[in-house]
Amino acid sequence: MTTIHHKEMLQEHVSMEFSSSTTHMQTFSQTTKIVGEEVVTRKSSGTTEFFSLVTRSSNIPAGESIPEFVDKPQPVTAPEGDKAMFRVRVQGNPKPNISWKRESSAPIKESAKTFYDSVNKEHVLKLEPLTSDDSDNYKCIASNDHTDAIYTVSLLVTEGQEKLDFKKMLKKRGPPPPKKKQKKVTDEKEMLEILSKVPKKDFEKVCMEYGFTDFRGLLKKLKGMKKVEVETIQILKPLEDRETKVDTMVVFDCIMELKDPNVKMTWIKDNEPLRIPYSLGKYDVKQMGTKYMLVITNVNMNDAGTYSLSVGNKRISAKLTVLDEPLNFLGEMKPMKVTERQTAVFEIRLSKKVPNFVWKFNGKELKRDEKYEITVSEDGLTHTLKVKDARLSDNGEFSAEAGDLVQKAQLTIDRIPIKFVSTLKNVRVKERSCACLECELTSKNVTLRWKKDGQLLERSSKYSMNHEGKRVELVIEDAQLSDGGEYTVVAMQDGDPTEYCSTSVVTVEERLATVKSVMSDVHAATESPAELCVVLNDEKVDGVWLKDEEEITDLTGVQIVKQGAVHKLIFPNMGPEHEGKYTFRAKGAESEASVFIADPPTIDPSVLEALAAHPVTVKAGHTANIKVPFRAKPLPKVTWYKDGMEVTEEERVSMERGEDQALLTISNCAREDSGIIMLKLKNDHGSATATLHLSVLDRPKPPQGRVEFLELSGNCVHMKWKAPKDNGGRPITQFIVERKAVGKKSWIKIGEVDDEVTKFSTNKVEEGKAYQFRILAVNEGVSDPLEAEEVFAGNPIESPGLASQPQVTDMTKEAVTIRWNAPTQDGGAPVLSYIVEQRKKGSNLWVPVNKDPIQGTKYTVDGLLEDTEYEFRVVAVNKAGPGQPSMPSSSVVAKDPVKPPGLVQGLHVDSSNFSISLAWPEPAEGDPPSGYILEMRAEDTKEWSKCTKIPISGTCYTVGGLTERQKYFFRIRAVNEAGCGEPVELDEGIRPPPAAPKFDLSARLKSHMVVRAGTVLCIYATFSGSPPPSVIWLKEGMPTKGREAITKSKNHSQFLISSTKRSDSGVYRILLQNEFGEAYHDIHVRVADFPQPPTNLQLFEEVPNTVTLTWNHSPDVQEDREAHYVIMKRDASTATWFTVAEHVFSNKYMVTGLLPARKYYSFRVLARNEIGDSGPLDSRDTWLVNKDKIEDQSAKLKPYQQKDWRHAPRFLTPLKPHTVLRGQDCTMTSAFLGNPRPTVTLYKGDVNITANSKFWYNSTSGVCTIVIPTCTLKDSGEYSVLVENELGKDRSGCTLTVYDKDDKAIRASVTESLQKKSKYLM
Repeated sequence: MTTIHHKEMLQEHVSMEFSSSTTHMQTFSQTTKIVGEEVVTRKSSGTTEFFSLVTRSSNIPAGESIPEFVDKPQPVTAPEGDKAMFRVRVQGNPKPNISWKRESSAPIKESAKTFYDSVNKEHVLKLEPLTSDDSDNYKCIASNDHTDAIYTVSLLVTEGQEKLDFKKMLKKRGPPPPKKKQKKVTDEKEMLEILSKVPKKDFEKVCMEYGFTDFRGLLKKLKGMKKVEVETIQILKPLEDRETKVDTMVVFDCIMELKDPNVKMTWIKDNEPLRIPYSLGKYDVKQMGTKYMLVITNVNMNDAGTYSLSVGNKRISAKLTVLDEPLNFLGEMKPMKVTERQTAVFEIRLSKKVPNFVWKFNGKELKRDEKYEITVSEDGLTHTLKVKDARLSDNGEFSAEAGDLVQKAQLTIDRIPIKFVSTLKNVRVKERSCACLECELTSKNVTLRWKKDGQLLERSSKYSMNHEGKRVELVIEDAQLSDGGEYTVVAMQDGDPTEYCSTSVVTVEERLATVKSVMSDVHAATESPAELCVVLNDEKVDGVWLKDEEEITDLTGVQIVKQGAVHKLIFPNMGPEHEGKYTFRAKGAESEASVFIADPPTIDPSVLEALAAHPVTVKAGHTANIKVPFRAKPLPKVTWYKDGMEVTEEERVSMERGEDQALLTISNCAREDSGIIMLKLKNDHGSATATLHLSVLDRPKPPQGRVEFLELSGNCVHMKWKAPKDNGGRPITQFIVERKAVGKKSWIKIGEVDDEVTKFSTNKVEEGKAYQFRILAVNEGVSDPLEAEEVFAGNPIESPGLASQPQVTDMTKEAVTIRWNAPTQDGGAPVLSYIVEQRKKGSNLWVPVNKDPIQGTKYTVDGLLEDTEYEFRVVAVNKAGPGQPSMPSSSVVAKDPVKPPGLVQGLHVDSSNFSISLAWPEPAEGDPPSGYILEMRAEDTKEWSKCTKIPISGTCYTVGGLTERQKYFFRIRAVNEAGCGEPVELDEGIRPPPAAPKFDLSARLKSHMVVRAGTVLCIYATFSGSPPPSVIWLKEGMPTKGREAITKSKNHSQFLISSTKRSDSGVYRILLQNEFGEAYHDIHVRVADFPQPPTNLQLFEEVPNTVTLTWNHSPDVQEDREAHYVIMKRDASTATWFTVAEHVFSNKYMVTGLLPARKYYSFRVLARNEIGDSGPLDSRDTWLVNKDKIEDQSAKLKPYQQKDWRHAPRFLTPLKPHTVLRGQDCTMTSAFLGNPRPTVTLYKGDVNITANSKFWYNSTSGVCTIVIPTCTLKDSGEYSVLVENELGKDRSGCTLTVYDKDDKAIRASVTESLQKKSKYLM
């Protein structure tokens, strides 16, 4: 029988009960107020099921639900020693938490297990093994944020087979109970009668009570006895009359003891046996132990009557009365409002079943179909109507009609709110780019509008508005700076007045380009095409062209072309008007280049033909002017060549370059100037050449070479020669041959020959007489003669040998005088003259320097270039001709000779101590010196010795290392390249005055030294004093002991210990003494070694469960501030030492964290310094922490006083004023504190901007950060942050100033503030 009641009352929570009758009386009480109650009763023999629901809130969000038992736990009846398992499957959102409890508040036994069966998705409580103490009602509690669902079921543990649990008996056995008086039984027969009436399990107990010890003997006799006749059926509880309502469930039960469990039992109604197997669940018979039950479900009026149970020869009866209730609604249908496409549910409960219940919509009866789902509960009382996929057409009145009863309720359909699956995002684009705003809605049947800064936008070529399905798009073509702003899309739908908006900010950044490829200067020929080209990194950026800083608007012959990111300025025909400086300017980019006319040099071909056909002729001594016209731009470089060698300007040669001609002027022309003249014109764009012939007319040159004598005899001289190399510009007409006798001055013409004949013979000679011949070439003039060497009309002679190497004897910047010795071999004829040749150092070209023969062995070569290095050689000449050249002289630089420096005047003593300082001025005469040589000698010697190995560069010097009371004399002389000047001696000798000892601090004498034991200790001291002081080394004020090695000299001393010990530590003093004073210096020396171990380690307990260690200090730890102790421990579980503490500087330490009942073998203390560890100091005795000594210290602790940490919010770091450039991002930060955590609200002025998508903000861990992306001038203003909680509030504000880059006043103030800040930081 199932009954459902509804009570409509506003209460705190909902409670549901689910109960059944058992063999014991059960009472359930509710202390909470009830909104709705469900009572479901299931009766079965000896079992209980109970369900309750506790709701925390009446409003459950969409998509969430209360816990619901999908598979409920079932009551369990099991014998002792067996196991019981409760299984439950629960669903709900949020996911419920499952717990188990006993209704009696007793704890669930420790051996019980609770787990989750992931395969069957069930929560399980397992009890094993079962005892009689486990019998109870068990609660399964499913909890989430909305409701606690509690399902209670019973566990009945029945008696099992008799088993003796000796272990359990031992556990429960206590002191022996007081002895009871044994009951007296007359004989054994009476005892057997008693045993026949008690259960078998109590036989032993009863026998003990009556004093019979032969239990087993009585048992055998009892089995052999004839059973006593007893009553087979004993009714302990009869059937009782029942009264119930229609459609409920009723149970008839009785308790009987049957001797024969197979006795026949029959249930009867009104004298008619019940056909229970064929009742289709109407009737059900159950047995629980000695309790027998008849369950009647879905009771109706026909079930009323008398019900009997026939058992054997006995029959017990009871009456069932069925009460009929009037039909009415157990509640009211409430108006319902649902959102479109959701399911609307109407539910009504009747007091009893009716066959003619109908649902209607606006008066029209509804039938079950895909739209409407009509259901009835199992008991037929609760009717449910579900309106699926609700639409606007479902708005109206729904009614439930049962007979004459009618309930009505209004259904209101709300449109599904439009939601943005993806909202508009802030967009940042470059100028001239395309900006796209897009979002996605949850519905496609919407009406859309777009707004910019609150103004409605219309579809145009500028704005492209697309709406495809649920996606919405706004495309801004060719975005300009003015297109930046706040864009909003407004979506609306039919039947819904709400405007659904999404907003984003479009930021159009000024498109600033950079030059990817710069312009280059252009050089182009006249009337040729040219172009300037610049490539930007952005093809959407335009620019302007300027010529000489003026924009090009109407420049003829110029084309401006733009090809994507390539910008060109094209000149089809280059002209002079196009030359200039051109600039291309775009936003953020600029490039400059210049355009030049670039004509290569050209010479008129007719001029070239004329120059080639008509050579330039000029007489010797006259001036030759060679002009060559040309055309070129820029003006070319002009280079003249003669016979392939470049012509340079000199005294006779000048070169000029005009705008259209090149001029070469050669004054005082000589025959050598004749030759091929070439003009070369060259600029960056080409070159041109012109060639002509310059002819200088002059008398011919002498015939070439030496006169070769073919025959020299007493009666004939036959000679030949070569024609002149240069005929002087005109043909040779004849040669004249002249002769003179050696020793005579007059020449006699002895013949002439034609120009084609270069031989001549004469017989006008005398045997053995010396002659000299010469030949002259004749054209319009007569050449210089070619003179032959002196010959004898007879025997021939050879050329002379080598002269000696020339030596330079004098030199000036223009001339050099050399000397040499005559050759040792004269070739059979005396040397007649010498030829001197010169060359520049490094050159291979030797040039003769004398035109006339040199008779002597000395010659002055003039016409030299100053500061040029030369070499010279000499060639000897006799009658046979010139000999081989001598070895070259040493190279010499042509310059005036340097004079030795003059006397050094004014040598004087500047100061004197144990050293003598001398000073002097520079010499007034002679060339400047390069240094000075200072010499000295003692009074007892006459030899002078230099004070320095090299000359002194300055004009002062200090002489040290002098012997006291010794008299010294000094002299000085200047020195330079020319040599040393004369020495100047000091007027009188000097004696160094006495001086007290003094340490040389520049030697970095140390005050503190640290050395490692076993290494070398070396102390080196430098000092001075006159007379030299005595040196004494002391340690701690006492003379050293002799392990050291001490070396001494006049001005230094060294203290050395080759292998140091710790005992060598101390204060060392070096003491200097002479008769004029004393000085000392202390050196603190520390010899570091492994520290000495501590001593006398003691263990004792100051604080319970700890051990305190004390020991005597190591002397090294007391002396060395860096030294310390290390504490270690070792217990019985390991042989390893573990470090307890390091860097312990005192001689006492408390070791904590010792484990109870753990035996510690020993403790160890080490001393440690920078060298290493000392030997260990181990404890002699072990230490044991007794477990019994552990005390509970918690009782001694003071009770915790909870502190109220709540406080009103306050700002730790307020907002600060900001000044930013337009287009930049601004970030403002503040820090606050508050408990409970404050809420944060942002304001601009008095307007709340917290939810404005234009501003980004984040509040984490008490730090609030506000970001304003791409600031505009509109963003300037006052900003503030408000933090508040239940205890108070606080506010912090600041000013934001957005300025343009053209705002010079604000830029100046910002720059000034930054400079002040940087100055402060510096």
